[in-house]
Amino acid sequence: MTTSSTKRSRPFRSLVNRLLENGVLPTKRMIILLGCGAAVAAAGSLAGLGYALFWMYNALLLLASIADWYTMPRAKKIAAVRRLPEQTDIGQELTVSIELENHSGQPILFRLRDDLPISFDRPEAVEGILKQKYETVSYTTRGNERGLFTLSYLYLRYQGKIRLWEKQAKIPCEQKIKVYPDLTAVRGYLQSLQDSLIVDGKKILLRTRSGTEFHAIREYVQDDDPRYINWSASARSRRLMTNQYRPEQGKVLTILLDCGRMMGVELEGKTKLDLTIESALTLAAVALKQGDQVALLAFSHEIKTYVPPGRGLAHLHTLVEAVYDLQSDFVESNPLQALEYLHRQQKRRSLIVLFSDMENYLLEDQLGAYLWRLRRSHLLLLLSLADPLLHEWSRTETKDSRLAYIKALAQRFWLDRKAFQQKMIGAGIQVLDIPADQLTLTVVNSYLDIKSREAL
Repeated sequence: MTTSSTKRSRPFRSLVNRLLENGVLPTKRMIILLGCGAAVAAAGSLAGLGYALFWMYNALLLLASIADWYTMPRAKKIAAVRRLPEQTDIGQELTVSIELENHSGQPILFRLRDDLPISFDRPEAVEGILKQKYETVSYTTRGNERGLFTLSYLYLRYQGKIRLWEKQAKIPCEQKIKVYPDLTAVRGYLQSLQDSLIVDGKKILLRTRSGTEFHAIREYVQDDDPRYINWSASARSRRLMTNQYRPEQGKVLTILLDCGRMMGVELEGKTKLDLTIESALTLAAVALKQGDQVALLAFSHEIKTYVPPGRGLAHLHTLVEAVYDLQSDFVESNPLQALEYLHRQQKRRSLIVLFSDMENYLLEDQLGAYLWRLRRSHLLLLLSLADPLLHEWSRTETKDSRLAYIKALAQRFWLDRKAFQQKMIGAGIQVLDIPADQLTLTVVNSYLDIKSREAL
């Protein structure tokens, strides 16, 4: 077995440092002038001057190169500092500012690139002339994957006065940025006047009025129930006011996120795990604003993270920090282990919402029996993203025997999913197989329906 030697690699590291990181490269102008040398040599040969004109031309070019070399500022005379936000949402444009300092006392023509992670959009290099001592340049990019990312260096190239050579510098500038899941739906709900949420043009169920606990008096808005108008408050304020009621608060909602192999499947440009995290955080925001407590457990073949129950919108930030960098593992998940762990950690009755894949429900032999025992102390809601390919194949036109065979298999899988749903519903456990574009809408409405019935 061979082992790498640090001593052997030092000369190569030094060569890379000199040539690539802090080396000097010819500019386009220099390459053109070198090419013109051949034309000068040809002209000298035709004029009968031999190589005299050729050597004269190259001597002048050499003197110009030396002069350009010495007028080029040292890398220590230029400094750069990156300014970027601590976090951003996935797919959202962000502006990165770079503050440049020029201590050379002369204008500098430069090109600048940032050390962006591979999942970020790569903009064109920032170009300009650094005339003043302090200048700020910026560029826009976006992160296309969740997680914590590190930007380590700034790569700078700048030229001398004659612009025959350009020097490149690798400036250490390590910073980290967090790319959160898409929180548009969460912010939309938190800013809503009616405590409602608009998803794809559809309104999520308004906060229930079936509760008996008076909460507040607020201004009447469109779609409010006119039966709850407070006429006395309306007369005093000269604006139409309505009473706001709520069910009993302080209940516990527990969200379980499956991070196994099946949740890494891509749907509509996002993985199933991305979609479920966005829906889970929206559900958490709704529950926290309703006064309930929210706990969260993420698992695959092992427990990845657990957040105990907490209340208040400040707890929502804790949940976001716990899940923003979750990734699906290339292993089969073990929901039975997660439920057993949760049963040991949490004794109080709660609504358990499990985001997983229907295949995991069907393949886990002992899951059904354990869910039947668990439903005695908890209310269970199982969620799965519907498979669009299965839906498409089950309704395809049978033009030949091959398509007929595929359609029969797809319908068999579809019937297995429906049979599992009916079996769980018969045991008092709700199972929903939902298209990706309706997941948030359905899960929030299901939670609010449970609250309105005070089933928890």
